Amino acid sequence: MNERRWTYLSDMDGVLVKEEHLVPGADEFLAELKANGIDFLVLTNNSIYTPRDLRARLERTGLDIPEESIWTSALATAKFLSSQRPNGSAYVIGEAGLTTALHEVGYVLTERDPDYVVLGETRTYSFSAITRAIRLIEGGAKFIATNPDATGPSVEGSMPATGSVAALIEKATGRSPYYVGKPNPLMMRSALRRLGAHSESTLMIGDRMDTDVHSGIEAGLQTILVLTGISSRESAERYPYRPTLVLDSVADLIGRTQDPFGEG
Repeated sequence: MNERRWTYLSDMDGVLVKEEHLVPGADEFLAELKANGIDFLVLTNNSIYTPRDLRARLERTGLDIPEESIWTSALATAKFLSSQRPNGSAYVIGEAGLTTALHEVGYVLTERDPDYVVLGETRTYSFSAITRAIRLIEGGAKFIATNPDATGPSVEGSMPATGSVAALIEKATGRSPYYVGKPNPLMMRSALRRLGAHSESTLMIGDRMDTDVHSGIEAGLQTILVLTGISSRESAERYPYRPTLVLDSVADLIGRTQDPFGEG
């Protein structure tokens, strides 16, 4: 019997790093993937940073991840919009991760009659920019958001994120956004295409039942919940779906990356 060759998708925050610090064992886990020639992508719903920025940030924690192995909701959003309306135009609320991704697929960023209003993460949501977005959507622009996360972490505590600002705009316009990032399985499928991988031999590692495990299951992947982030064993039991495997940490996969579910 041929041994299945796995491809790995892994969430970043809460799985590999937590609050800018390395999750113990994450460096050895990634080193083993590389040593075994296992293809992988690191995923994040955060649209603020470009893959180059994220590579530098991860390097400071001790993780060596090449740019091409990082897949963000900004990249997935740009890929989606390019497939829907090639070389279109957008009014963007977001930072370099999102604007760069859209420029790279040939999009023009404009405040005048854009095809889309694209909302992403930013540390400085502007009331005037949100007002402009509302008026453009009222004028016929389609509403896209990179991800539905309501809050994001900061040193001081929670801060409003894309999902919260999207709710404000939705309330004002009566138009719901189309969310591209997790838990939309579109993000997983675009990652699979990026790797040239198949769902039946790919697994998703995440720390959240409501985004990582949810989208992994909907995309037809095997899923691993790690307990170094948001979800606990107890909270995981409240969901009507289950991960394939629950582990304390990615460190538990060291030595078994080629056979994570004990199939051999």
